[in-house]
Amino acid sequence: MKKNSVDFPPAGESWASFKERLFTAEERRELDLRVEIISEMVKAREDRGISQRELESASGVAQPVISRVERGTTDPRVSTLLKLLASLGKTLKVVPLEDGAKHKIAEPKI
Repeated sequence: MKKNSVDFPPAGESWASFKERLFTAEERRELDLRVEIISEMVKAREDRGISQRELESASGVAQPVISRVERGTTDPRVSTLLKLLASLGKTLKVVPLEDGAKHKIAEPKI
């Protein structure tokens, strides 16, 4: 991520424009995916009418961690997301990228 002390779009600038200016295309894809996963998790919890405390009991993930995940202030392990999502009747699925972009994998240096 490009370093910048501004945490929000300046007045008159859209979030899309701000995001375009601050982040690389790969960072924007990652950010969009994180938002989509978290939004789906929060929606599933709210649709079931359960609190974060109740999700804690069902998943074994501490409520403060759930809160940080939902606010996007932590980068949870995949195992944590899987526990939370499973307790909400959801899971993660690996699918091809929509744009068909192939990501470069660095060659090991020998």
